[in-house]
Amino acid sequence: MSNPKASLPVIRRLPRYFRYITELRDSGKTRVSSSQLAAIMGSTPSQVRQDFNCFGGFGQQGIGYSVELLHDEIEQLLFPNDNINAILVGAGSLGATIANFVLTDTEGVNLTAIFDNNINLVGKTLNNIKILNADTIVEYCHQNKVDLIIACIPKSAAEKFAPVLVQTGVKGVWNFTHFDFSIYDKSLVVENVHLRDSLMALSYRINHKDIEEE
Repeated sequence: MSNPKASLPVIRRLPRYFRYITELRDSGKTRVSSSQLAAIMGSTPSQVRQDFNCFGGFGQQGIGYSVELLHDEIEQLLFPNDNINAILVGAGSLGATIANFVLTDTEGVNLTAIFDNNINLVGKTLNNIKILNADTIVEYCHQNKVDLIIACIPKSAAEKFAPVLVQTGVKGVWNFTHFDFSIYDKSLVVENVHLRDSLMALSYRINHKDIEEE
């Protein structure tokens, strides 16, 4: 595997490759061709080969790809070091759902702490993790290795939290708010997840399906 220099669209496809390849491995498949992967991905064999060539390529001409090797190589690209240590800010209904997802349906991420400013939640547990006072986030991040903050708070709270987030020294944010944290720190790596935007886009596609298919 060469030094990876890939565009953002290619990077965003990597988790999908990893998901499908994991399913192939778990089903007992040992080899897969670019044509087979393209059919699963809804792309083309050329696109698959171009994507993998961004990382040095993983297959042999005419033989295809070893599923096990492909799985291990992409896993190394996605999680090159030890597991990512994450904290979650916002223990409401969305935060509870995301915490459960991270703890049960993801790999490579350790959820180490949960924070909230609601005194009725502080001290209680969520997925067996004690909810801590949001006022202690900076102190916690300075005393522990924290790579990622998962933000599940309202936009108004996110605006107030932004300066605090910068003080933590954390460089990654999985952002479920409607506020852009990178405004405060351009070095932050922010992955914005806008559920409402996604739903509206789906609504448009449902209602304009005839136009989309032209």
